[in-house]
Amino acid sequence: MENPPEAVLSEECQQWLDRFLLHLQVERGLSAHTLNNYRRQLSDVASLLALDNWVSVTPNDVKRVMASARQAGLSARSIALRLSAMRTFYRYLISQHQTTSNPVEGIRAPKQGKPLPKQLSVDDMQQLLSPQQQDEGIHLRDAAMFELMYGCGLRLSELTGLNLSDCLSDGSLRVSGKGSKQRLLPMGKQARAALQAWLKVRANYASPYEPAVFVSKRRTRISNRQVANRLNQMADDTLPMQQVSPHKLRHSFATHVLESSGDLRAVQELLGHANLSTTQVYTHLDFQHLAKVYDAAHPRARKK
Repeated sequence: MENPPEAVLSEECQQWLDRFLLHLQVERGLSAHTLNNYRRQLSDVASLLALDNWVSVTPNDVKRVMASARQAGLSARSIALRLSAMRTFYRYLISQHQTTSNPVEGIRAPKQGKPLPKQLSVDDMQQLLSPQQQDEGIHLRDAAMFELMYGCGLRLSELTGLNLSDCLSDGSLRVSGKGSKQRLLPMGKQARAALQAWLKVRANYASPYEPAVFVSKRRTRISNRQVANRLNQMADDTLPMQQVSPHKLRHSFATHVLESSGDLRAVQELLGHANLSTTQVYTHLDFQHLAKVYDAAHPRARKK
């Protein structure tokens, strides 16, 4: 596939574009790839607006550039990059006393959609959390930590912040989330069993007055980094082809609960999200799941 021909610019536009690119190369040390991106973005702008010179561009012209990019099917990220290139270029022109105003200032790039969180499948989680043969305290601790993270949807900081007093007699868990907001969470059968197994031996591994539920080899509260490292070690053994992180366990919890229940408000409460809008990203994941089910099951959706 041939590359599209480069836009033909007026002599003045080309002259200042070349000076700008030389400035980026010499003063900022930008790579040839980045310089080519700047050249392409700004050449497209000059061609679209049929410019004789750069200083005639107005904020309305910038909006035309954005509208044209949307009509051409460019992503929000690509449009934002084009605006960024224009903004940087006009700052350079101002520094060279070619203009006194930047037509891009004050114009916001379109919002970029948040990437959907990736989650592990139910089978992946079963494999990751499958009972370990070792019954040493370190393995009992790890099993309890990761059962709680997946079983209760805990943030990493919420897990490491748990104290013995947060394990309530009715089988629930008191969690301190963002902004020191507390919430009570139910524990599933497996999470509760794993926690009880660890608590039976915890005294052998913790300092006498240490309040933390989970402790390190130093007999004090375990750190976020230590938990992440232990999870990576476990995943290397059980899911070597997967990228696993503490946050992915939380995402997996939310997705699996929503797929089973369809209750977004309940997922919001369980995750400790202050706003429902934060939780709504999971509706996209749930829709993907439903779409796959529909495509596979509905007689009018099956491919012949």
